[in-house]
Amino acid sequence: MLEVYAFATPNSVRIPIALEELGLPYELKSVNVRKGEQKTESFLALNSNSKVPVLVDSDDNNETPFVLTESGAILIYLAEKTGRLLPSDGAGRYRVFEQILFHGTGIGPSLGQSGYFQRQAPEVVPFAIERFRNEVARTLRVLDGVLGNSSYVAGDEYTIADIAHFGWMWRREFANVELTDTPNIARWYEQMMARPAVIRALERVTALTQ
Repeated sequence: MLEVYAFATPNSVRIPIALEELGLPYELKSVNVRKGEQKTESFLALNSNSKVPVLVDSDDNNETPFVLTESGAILIYLAEKTGRLLPSDGAGRYRVFEQILFHGTGIGPSLGQSGYFQRQAPEVVPFAIERFRNEVARTLRVLDGVLGNSSYVAGDEYTIADIAHFGWMWRREFANVELTDTPNIARWYEQMMARPAVIRALERVTALTQ
């Protein structure tokens, strides 16, 4: 059994998408971060970093289930577990890792910080707002350039790198971001939104907020 502890967040949604794409059965368990459930004792026992998502894999009949945190690591684990959505070797494999790391160190943090300083900071800090808006624009231009040369973010095949990028594109309104200046990302995003597995995952994740 695969259990996914998640909420309707940019990082959480990646895991149900991957599982739907891979056709793996899973149980989705809500951790309402708006109510602080990620800080409860029971959840901290799974992830002391108090972040969603968390994957618990009991499929291998081990006495102790395998618990994994960090959405990028979970994506790689699921891809390697099934032998899908990740090239087994060669340059293509490292392009996938390159894009997952680029998102984790560039696009994701800039969107998160931009949204925070625009919406949640206790005081208005114009320098911070401008800095992260500019960084969002810069990193998205980089990704738009990549998608100008290939169908997907790591080449012409759909991979977990696309799933990694999708979460924050789905929640980009948090940082008041539109895709009008990045037509290649906009084209790719529409492709992603049309995938049946993505649709199913979004429905399940969105239901956690209701």
